[in-house]
Amino acid sequence: QVQLVESGGGLVHLGHSLTLSCAASGLRVRRYAMAWFRQAPGKEREFVAADSQRTGSTVYGNAVKGRFTISRDIDTNTVDLQMNNLNYDETAVYYCATSQGGNKSQLMSRSTYDYWGQGTQVTVSS
Repeated sequence: QVQLVESGGGLVHLGHSLTLSCAASGLRVRRYAMAWFRQAPGKEREFVAADSQRTGSTVYGNAVKGRFTISRDIDTNTVDLQMNNLNYDETAVYYCATSQGGNKSQLMSRSTYDYWGQGTQVTVSS
């Protein structure tokens, strides 16, 4: 049974950094596409970042390029999201997701992903 558990969320000051972690069980992260999405109150779930070993692709949403980094740790079977210079409008629930398939152009689509975590809240404050 596949399970994804996010951690690392919390309260962070404007312009500061935070690292989220996604612990996977029931699959090996080195073999799957792994992604992060986020959903702010009253908004659609938004693509943040994805990494696919199968296609050799790492992609980022336009809003986070140059500030966020997705990485995977094969030994601990986790996927991290390093977030720098956070803005108020990045307050959201952040979700980890995984997919067995999908090409590079599909990595940004929610429908590509088969399994989702429960999410972790990130709140950016002054």
